[in-house]
Amino acid sequence: MDSMYDFTANALDGKPVKLEQFRGQVLLIVNTASACGYTPQYAGLEALYEKFQDKGLTVLGFPCNQFGAQEPGDEQAIGTFCTKNYGVKFPMFAKIDVNGENAHPLYKFLKSEKAGILGTEAIKWNFTKFLIDREGQPVARYGSGKEPKSLEGDIQILL
Repeated sequence: MDSMYDFTANALDGKPVKLEQFRGQVLLIVNTASACGYTPQYAGLEALYEKFQDKGLTVLGFPCNQFGAQEPGDEQAIGTFCTKNYGVKFPMFAKIDVNGENAHPLYKFLKSEKAGILGTEAIKWNFTKFLIDREGQPVARYGSGKEPKSLEGDIQILL
């Protein structure tokens, strides 16, 4: 696969979404969870989305239950939680694995293109973030502790 546009993922409603539809946009792809210490980052992610959406930024949320079983709900519960508690309007997808043999192909691609600290590919925890340029190429990877607001400068460079 040459870019993230080559992949398809299911939306929260179960319908397949060709990521090709985001071609030409700057993307922030995040593995999320509803019961994590980093869950309040949903507010920061939504703030980024609202601030830069008109300039071409889209945030894509991919719920994952691989870290401490912190995303136990089904897709309906996830959608309700995100909307009710954080006003999330950016696209959210069905729950996926980000590590292991069942990792979603998109995440296999992202990890191979942008390794983490010390060159490790594995996602370490919820709310790892990948910044994608307008050509569909990962340009940066940020750990869970990196607050969304602190990414504004990197995002603006790509916009």
